Amino acid sequence: MTTQPQTPITSVLVANRGEIARRVFAACRRRGISTVAVFSDADANSPHVTDADAAVHLPGNAPGDTYLRGDLVIEAAQRAGADAIHPGYGFLSENADFAQQVQAAGLTWIGPDPQAIRVMGSKVESKQRMAEAGVPVLNRLDPAEVAQEHLPVLVKASSGGGGRGMRIVRALDEIDGAVASASREAASAFGDPTVFVERYLESGHHVEVQIMADAHGTVWALGERECSLQRRHQKVIEEAPSPLVDRVGEQMRTALLDAGRNAAAAVDYRGAGTVEFLAMPDGSFFFLEMNTRLQVEHPVTECVTGTDLVGLQIEVAEGQQLTGDEPTPRGWSMEARLYAEDPGDGWRPQTGTIAALDLPGVTSHFEIPAHHGLRLDSGVEVGSVIGTHYDAMIAKVISFAPTRTEAARELASALRRGRVHGLATNRDLLVASLLHPEMLAGTADTSFYDRHDPTTLTAGAALAPDLAALVASIADGAHQRAERTVLGAVSGGFRNVPSIFQRRGFGHGDQEIHVGYRIGREGLEVETLPADVTSIELVEATGGSVVINLDGVRRRFDVATIDNGDGSGTQVAVDSPMGNLTLRVLPRFVDPAALKPAGTLVAPMPGSIIGVAVEVGDEVTVGQPLLYLEAMKMEHEVAAPASGTVVEISVSVGQQVEQGATLAVVEDENEGQDEA
Repeated sequence: MTTQPQTPITSVLVANRGEIARRVFAACRRRGISTVAVFSDADANSPHVTDADAAVHLPGNAPGDTYLRGDLVIEAAQRAGADAIHPGYGFLSENADFAQQVQAAGLTWIGPDPQAIRVMGSKVESKQRMAEAGVPVLNRLDPAEVAQEHLPVLVKASSGGGGRGMRIVRALDEIDGAVASASREAASAFGDPTVFVERYLESGHHVEVQIMADAHGTVWALGERECSLQRRHQKVIEEAPSPLVDRVGEQMRTALLDAGRNAAAAVDYRGAGTVEFLAMPDGSFFFLEMNTRLQVEHPVTECVTGTDLVGLQIEVAEGQQLTGDEPTPRGWSMEARLYAEDPGDGWRPQTGTIAALDLPGVTSHFEIPAHHGLRLDSGVEVGSVIGTHYDAMIAKVISFAPTRTEAARELASALRRGRVHGLATNRDLLVASLLHPEMLAGTADTSFYDRHDPTTLTAGAALAPDLAALVASIADGAHQRAERTVLGAVSGGFRNVPSIFQRRGFGHGDQEIHVGYRIGREGLEVETLPADVTSIELVEATGGSVVINLDGVRRRFDVATIDNGDGSGTQVAVDSPMGNLTLRVLPRFVDPAALKPAGTLVAPMPGSIIGVAVEVGDEVTVGQPLLYLEAMKMEHEVAAPASGTVVEISVSVGQQVEQGATLAVVEDENEGQDEA
């Protein structure tokens, strides 16, 4: 192992964006180190640009033109006077060639040695090296030799992570298509189309060990994390320590931490890294990969060990030695990834403007809470736009509490009571997952969302649409009355003669909700009571809040009107401890031009067309993939809405499309036929 001379760092450029760039900047500020940001066209107004002391523009939007251009990043560091580069996670963070180029340019690389990145960055080579080091591994399979007895198998990108370039295959005739699709996605996300195949274990626990090593031979294993709740192989909720390991016993923890240290030592590792394992309830575990970078979920380890992992990265890069005893965990921490996505629609990413982001109980941002509490790490603020070029994560919400139950309940409460407005999110799913009996018992594994459909999980988690619509109507009426003047005074809305019912319409998904109410001598009268409500009494109402007695129980609701100014129409967000819901305000008259013929496929989000699988005249079946759209660094299928004939294809490969744009039209084979 080579030692490293002490090289004080004075200015750090973060070769990344969003939340992780802000996290590194926060650590630098605490150490008196100046900071430099880089930004694409789409990120010109991003909070991470404002946070930095200096910023350099990388023209363009595509990662391949901006954040993946190592030469431009190094040039930006030199122009801004930075003497070190921190890669964050994703993009160039596990690119050995880039790390080598940084060092060749005379800059300090805040990360592991390029050779360690190269070895561990190849999931094929790393598994071979781990097997030689005595770490349990799953054997690799040749795609051409996969047989029925091997199924199911997992096709996996050799480079990168985050669930991209991964496909589960359950039938032999799907192998070739899965390999081709995973290879395309891996090439787009990581610049490396290499994929491999291994046996897929239907269930298990994703357990990982946080490593920190210096150039003087010290290797710390800072406890383990569990990240078993995943969708599409991307983590949803992470925690430290692992409930599985706690349940099995200290012998499993000792074996895991030893395996993590041995993995790091096998490649002369330096800096922060994570060794990931698939663990079984009997205490056995298998090496998956080593991420030679900081993990998204690093805050949970920081909370339970009291260590600043980014700070340690900087100190190790300067050549400093890890001192003192290896930190040991205390308490429990959980992290929920709040995403702009619709779990009920195949986890489809959403785009839009953040109109509100307010979570109660937050005591710290980008640092360990001074005491047990809630931490928020976010790359966006009110007014930020979630677009299609990058990841759709809004924030990481982290709880730190004495016990696991408290950590789960505090995190769920903060999410439920918070205000997150402007676009659809996975907030209700996070709350439902955190409070699910399996999760609270610590037995949830990687098949959790396969066994528990998100739509079923969240049933009843949100505020009932009819109740939310009534509250929104009352708030709007109060706002209208406050705006209206009668003989120079504000009208209270009272009439001696009963008024007609005030009517308003709202939309929620495919559902339309029409509300009729009036306020007279007897108080609030509702044309149709919300479901499961027998009596309702208005206590007070303004344009921003409504207090009502529901069946004798007083409830308060906060109401906010949202107009993103992008032509998508007006929304109303209703928040309460009972749940939250955002409704569309239905126009009184529908523009005929906005109506599309039956069988029309529309773009579910802005993106780029990367494949058209059919031609005009083809016969297709419902659910058959017709086009492929790339957005937010992932490939999305657009399937036939009905069986029939393709009568129109409106786009071509390489074309950029906006959300709602017509892609194709399928003429339903049953259209016009009389019912039997």
